[in-house]
Amino acid sequence: MSFQIGDQAPDFEAETTQGRIRFHEWIGDSWAVLFSHPKDFTPVCTTELGYMAKLKPEFDRRNVKIIGLSVDPVENHKKWAADIEETQGAAPNYPMIGDTDLRISKLYGMLPASASGDAGARTPVDNQTVRNVFVIGPDKKIKLIIVYPMTTGRNFDEVLRVIDSLQLTAKHKVATPVNWKPGEDVIIAGSVSDEEAKKAYPMGWKAPRPYLRIVPQPR
Repeated sequence: MSFQIGDQAPDFEAETTQGRIRFHEWIGDSWAVLFSHPKDFTPVCTTELGYMAKLKPEFDRRNVKIIGLSVDPVENHKKWAADIEETQGAAPNYPMIGDTDLRISKLYGMLPASASGDAGARTPVDNQTVRNVFVIGPDKKIKLIIVYPMTTGRNFDEVLRVIDSLQLTAKHKVATPVNWKPGEDVIIAGSVSDEEAKKAYPMGWKAPRPYLRIVPQPR
């Protein structure tokens, strides 16, 4: 099963390094980032998990919970954490799901429904499609999906930037232009008429084209 932006994020129960969770209940009224890994003790993922641990305060500040997933058991995740701390300077300070029966990886369309067998016997190549980032809103809808190859480390600074845009555009009828960063100008959403825009932006806007109406970022 494949998912698109706007679809309901599947709920599930799972064992994690911080105890058993029910996913939707764990998210609560927060946003969430679910990011997956093909195998424990893999080099690129080691760097990613350490960086996410350092970046966690930034996610916390935005009311975003982060959770990792690998097909290996929770016990292996805990052993891997020691390597991550030693090599990256920070151990995971967020839960890591143990998906040993591949159930969640298949539920989220990262592995085919026919995938089976002992997770411990599977190689990173067997699981190479388990390299996703899902951003999920408080409404439990999928807001962003990014899929990376095994050889390319993920840009979690970009994930934060996208979350800033998602949270802004969920609150205000605007869109963010290319390479936008918080504090920069935004675009009035196309669904907003000029008459509506005049009420929201009485100081007016810049419009190099009628369909491109630029205003300062709403606060």
